[in-house]
Amino acid sequence: MSEIRNLTPAAIWHNFDDLTKVPRPSGHVEKVQQFLLDFAKRVGVEAFKDPAGNIVMRKPATPGFENRKTVLLQAHMDMVPQKTPESTHNFETDPIETYIEDGWVHAKGTTLGSDDGIGVAAIMGVMEDNTLKHGPLEALITRDEETGMYGVNELPEDELHSDILMNLDSELWGKFVIGSAGGIDITATLAYKPVDNDQETTVRVTLKGLRGGHSGLEINEGRANANKEMVRLVRKAIAETGARLVSWHGGNMRNAIPFKAEVVLALPADNVDSLKSLVEAQRVAIEDEFRGIEKNVEFFVEDAEKPAELVPQEIQDNLIDAIYACHNGVVRMIPSYPNVVETSSNLAIIDIEAGSAAIKILARSSREDMKEYVATTLESCFNMAGMKTELSGSYGGWDPNPNSEILNLLKKLYKEQTGEEAAVQADHAGLECSVILGKYPGMDVVSLGPTLKSPHTTSERFEIATAEPFWKLLTTTLEQIPEK
Repeated sequence: MSEIRNLTPAAIWHNFDDLTKVPRPSGHVEKVQQFLLDFAKRVGVEAFKDPAGNIVMRKPATPGFENRKTVLLQAHMDMVPQKTPESTHNFETDPIETYIEDGWVHAKGTTLGSDDGIGVAAIMGVMEDNTLKHGPLEALITRDEETGMYGVNELPEDELHSDILMNLDSELWGKFVIGSAGGIDITATLAYKPVDNDQETTVRVTLKGLRGGHSGLEINEGRANANKEMVRLVRKAIAETGARLVSWHGGNMRNAIPFKAEVVLALPADNVDSLKSLVEAQRVAIEDEFRGIEKNVEFFVEDAEKPAELVPQEIQDNLIDAIYACHNGVVRMIPSYPNVVETSSNLAIIDIEAGSAAIKILARSSREDMKEYVATTLESCFNMAGMKTELSGSYGGWDPNPNSEILNLLKKLYKEQTGEEAAVQADHAGLECSVILGKYPGMDVVSLGPTLKSPHTTSERFEIATAEPFWKLLTTTLEQIPEK
């Protein structure tokens, strides 16, 4: 039996433990969809899978609470599949292995999936507990939030009947989120005809061990982006050693800061030692530039099998220039809230090989005009390299409502429970609330959750001590939802 199953509150932990045994990486959610439907049938609540692949549950009011406003509890079923280089974990088949250390729950060599497995587990706990008092409840557990909010974007507009939305995808206990940034995907592609490889030797250059992180929550922490650091090396290698680009693979999720990148280069045999010196110098530079942030940088050269073809020199140079010029990181902070990021971009994924180049970015902003600005900036950058640029997956921001009725109730109950004032703010991370509000504009919305750190990385961890007060606040709030 997993040791987390013995933690309290049992309502959260036994359900989260069950979730860790169900593979649910983004894009492969069939097993968790069926798991949730089976759960609902077992505990006796109405449930169905909607046309978008979301799971909707409904639970009637406790007798005497029928005239309360209807509450929608919302979370997403998928998780970001990241693992350490030495891990053999298969996210489509293997359970997540958890362990406890220093008051936190971790996963062995992978992301934990507490984002947003804890939100799903809390919903399950509410749905199965018939001792709780509450008005009419709905639950929406969305598919593929992490890769483009596909489930919520395809949500039917006549499916839900709630007055209040409580999103359970925030990541700091004692903070209530009342606004979030919108986002847009930028994809630049180029098809090219490879040329014959006339170089003497081939090497693989790997950069790994960077912290990575959540491209919304941690984009302002100054963490290194593996693709941006790799392009500095590749440009020097081309200029100083006559290297030619064979392939490039860096990053794997738009909303995760890439912690690893790998390129294959062909070059004259006499210049391999010079290349190794450049790589070591760049490794030292990264450690110096990111002192106190990046502590486990690995940058090294290995022999590789000689390929038959290379990227054509003109295409190679254009791609390197575009990657170098591409903006990555914070564009600006919110002028009226200078501690909150307003606009950013994450150079997330680069795949160049065998006649095809693709560069994928997620840009975020709490302002629609600035979202358009940064997207156009990136589009212009790649257009100049002769690439085809597509903008997709756009979703709007969520405008804060500091006078929200559900927010004021949560603030009141939080202070009664803890003796402290709750923090209220807008986040730079994208939340599904904005999309739901676009389809159901009458809902009163807030986002909350317990504390987890480093989502979207293998350092993801959940603070055990925050689970119980989060559960208490959630269930107390449901009992005190006002009448219609």
